[in-house]
Amino acid sequence: MTLDDLRVFVAVCRAGSLSAVARDLACTQSAVSQHVKRLEKECGVGLLERHARGVVPTSAGRLLAAAASDGIGGIDLAVRRLREQASGDGGTVRVTTGATSVRHFMTEAVVGFRERHPRAGLEFQTMSSSSGCFDALAADDLDLAWITLGEHVRGIEQRPVVALPWVLAVRPGDPLADRPCVELGELATAQLITPPAHSTSRAQLDRRLAEAGVELPEVTSVADWDTAVLLAELGLGHAVVPALPGEAAGDVRMIPVPGLPPLTVGWAVRRWDALTPLARAFADTVAEHCATPGRVPSSGPAPGRGRTSGRRTAHRRYGPPP
Repeated sequence: MTLDDLRVFVAVCRAGSLSAVARDLACTQSAVSQHVKRLEKECGVGLLERHARGVVPTSAGRLLAAAASDGIGGIDLAVRRLREQASGDGGTVRVTTGATSVRHFMTEAVVGFRERHPRAGLEFQTMSSSSGCFDALAADDLDLAWITLGEHVRGIEQRPVVALPWVLAVRPGDPLADRPCVELGELATAQLITPPAHSTSRAQLDRRLAEAGVELPEVTSVADWDTAVLLAELGLGHAVVPALPGEAAGDVRMIPVPGLPPLTVGWAVRRWDALTPLARAFADTVAEHCATPGRVPSSGPAPGRGRTSGRRTAHRRYGPPP
């Protein structure tokens, strides 16, 4: 088998279609099929099942695709690292994250990084969820993903950076606006705006509420935290969001919800020891700025591998989150 055979096979497994991969590679569907057939002949087992709407890997195909993806990712990172080492401090750091994470967590770090590494480039690829960031990290030659940390993901290393206390965003004239905090039980009586149902942050929110015996009423779900706060400002309900760094335009009050454990965000990579020096420098720069006064550095391992701690914030006016 060749590296090209494995690359094409992994692409077919992700796309679920021979023709889609052929279009991406500007070749024929027959050429893509030949790569798969060579692998099946060498392995002695079928790797794909054909269906009316495309193809899916067999159990053997899933095993090979997982191993090939890890191996190809490691090789690509090694080649890039060697090239960048040969060219000095030049090169590009490629990051995937949510649409507004750069503004809330990385603004100062980007400036500081460019001052220290003027020849380096930064590329940001936007994703709408942590799972999307994981997929992009595994599929492409990206270096880093800034995510909400959750359960362990095979082939991905997660590193916590900052813990964000949960708050309830309300309008200044709201009956809750002058409260020092909000109890979990009170969330069941409010018209809530929450993260989307399948997001990591929503899963952690639902798990803690279930442990406390709190059942939420029908809620409005939005794709990002900034939009949730904006809707609260417009009077559409109370937004349950993490207290994000930075002040921004908006007229809302953030009331602490001490019954909810902090939400941990940080970096995810394929392998820390395979990061380029530039990527490691950017990751460290972001972590340094997240640990500045007024922010809550994470002091423990990623969720699922231990607990993290964080201080509660007093209620204050606060602009939209990501």
